[in-house]
Amino acid sequence: MSDTLNGLLHKGDRALQNGDTLVALLQFEMAHAIQPQPGLKSKLAYCLAKERRQYKQAMTLCREALQAEPDNPDHYYQLSRIYIIAGQKRKAIKSLRKGLKFKRHQLIIDELIHLGARKEPVFSSLPREHIINRGAGILLAKLGSR
Repeated sequence: MSDTLNGLLHKGDRALQNGDTLVALLQFEMAHAIQPQPGLKSKLAYCLAKERRQYKQAMTLCREALQAEPDNPDHYYQLSRIYIIAGQKRKAIKSLRKGLKFKRHQLIIDELIHLGARKEPVFSSLPREHIINRGAGILLAKLGSR
């Protein structure tokens, strides 16, 4: 990778960590023009959704990153952030849970806690409020296996 590309990625990452998505968007767009990469695509996608409200384009970019690296939890994290901005909380939680299946990712865990995500019902074919789901959930929690 060239020094220019590394510099753009570093500046974009730093801006994203500081919550300055506009600066991050500009840095990531320039870096993407030089050399598109999966990690870059998912971050660029989040910035597009946040700054320009281009949800469909952002989701498409993030899914491209997921196709290239399906076991990278960071892509699931970025996709979930796009879903949250677009007002699709359930899809966001689903994406976060998929990302956690690959490895422990603290940002995903923090986001799930922030969203107040609940565990899946024990029996997904029954409603969450069903007496069997509630009873089984309580029992499994007491046994420590949930």
